[in-house]
Amino acid sequence: MTGLMVCVAVLVAASAYGLLHTRRGGRLKVRGRDGEVTLGADRLGARLGERATLVQFSSAFCQPCRATRRILADVAGMVDGVAHVEIDAEAQLGLVRDLHILRTPTVLVLDAEGRIVRRAAGLPRKADVIAAVGEAVASAG
Repeated sequence: MTGLMVCVAVLVAASAYGLLHTRRGGRLKVRGRDGEVTLGADRLGARLGERATLVQFSSAFCQPCRATRRILADVAGMVDGVAHVEIDAEAQLGLVRDLHILRTPTVLVLDAEGRIVRRAAGLPRKADVIAAVGEAVASAG
């Protein structure tokens, strides 16, 4: 009986952790020192958008990265001056370490100067990306 209770307790704890992790994943938020970091075309390997840039860190076998790519491309296509840059996390390990990228996909929303305005680890919601782009555009001008 004790073994069964331990098993049930472990399952409950794992389920609670999974639900919390899922709910928090993909939310665009501000991290403490992100606003101090500026990324330019030299570090990203691509031009910044005139108004904002959506940077996506992906990996080859990441299933949510495909959906994230579609969302970011849609938003970039909706707003003039917004660029979408996708970076292979495995090929850019130095940048991944510098920016504390812990999982893929990770999305960074940059303003026109390349400052990080928001970040999300996991699949972001399209409405949240649009709101973050609006914030990035407003902060630049």
